[in-house]
Amino acid sequence: MSESMMIATTLAELWQALRLLDRPLGLVPTMGYLHEGHISLARRAREECSSVAATIFVNPTQFGPNEDLARYPRNIEGDLKLLEAAGTTWSGCQRPK
Repeated sequence: MSESMMIATTLAELWQALRLLDRPLGLVPTMGYLHEGHISLARRAREECSSVAATIFVNPTQFGPNEDLARYPRNIEGDLKLLEAAGTTWSGCQRPK
């Protein structure tokens, strides 16, 4: 497997990656717009696991009727760079709309 982080945006890519990743596998689930807390979780997972997967998923069901999902901050390119620098093996994210 290459040293660079794999990125998946479809379920097919997710399943392919899951077959390739070494175990144990650490998971860092996020809604994106990462901060040091997220990155420290990725670093810790890297210390304890053979592979680290991070997800970036802004879940619309977590927003109430008066909350603006469209205004939730997103920085997918920046998030992916931070995760890769922290040693994340694989990242799954939504396609930008």
